[in-house]
Amino acid sequence: MPSPAARPGRIALVACGAIARPAAQAAARHGWPIDVHPLPPLLHNHPERIAGEAEHLLDELAGRYDRFAIGYADCGTYGAIDELCERRGVRRLAGLHCYDLLAGAPQMEATFEAEPGTYVFTDFLVESFERTVVRELGLDRYPELRDDYFGHYTRVVWLAQEPTPARREAAQRAADRMGLPLQVVVTGTSRLDEAMADLLDPDDPRPPAAAS
Repeated sequence: MPSPAARPGRIALVACGAIARPAAQAAARHGWPIDVHPLPPLLHNHPERIAGEAEHLLDELAGRYDRFAIGYADCGTYGAIDELCERRGVRRLAGLHCYDLLAGAPQMEATFEAEPGTYVFTDFLVESFERTVVRELGLDRYPELRDDYFGHYTRVVWLAQEPTPARREAAQRAADRMGLPLQVVVTGTSRLDEAMADLLDPDDPRPPAAAS
């Protein structure tokens, strides 16, 4: 649990749990005055709840920070996060989804255009695949459902922030579990760093820039 002590001069980033660790690492790497407060990553299975949960956490943190930001892209909320940001006077990360934050919107558009049946991994999903996919979808209990869930996909693209040997093995196991070929695209973290840096200017009235 975050400390109840006030944090003057610092920014509270209410973030998706799936990017909380790389966001915190970026803040530490650059010396940014950002404290990351994660929401459960499984909210991505219920995008209609993301904006409400983010606002609830903003309310919990009120009075402890001078500034706030939202560590989500739109993430399937169909503008609900943007409405929250406008109403509460905060900014969010750029893009339609977290894939834009890693690979950039043009590359993701090209990826899906080239092969619409593309399932995307991030480092977080690679590491948590058994919990966030296998157990959540019941594949540990009913493996015969695999084709029902993944039969219309044709490949997996892993947007690898840090493609360590252990993660490569885990990504291959997960793709094999889905019965799909794996393609690795090394993205690094530079675009996420740029998107977070964009949140630091308190006098910038612009909405977050489109991910590039």
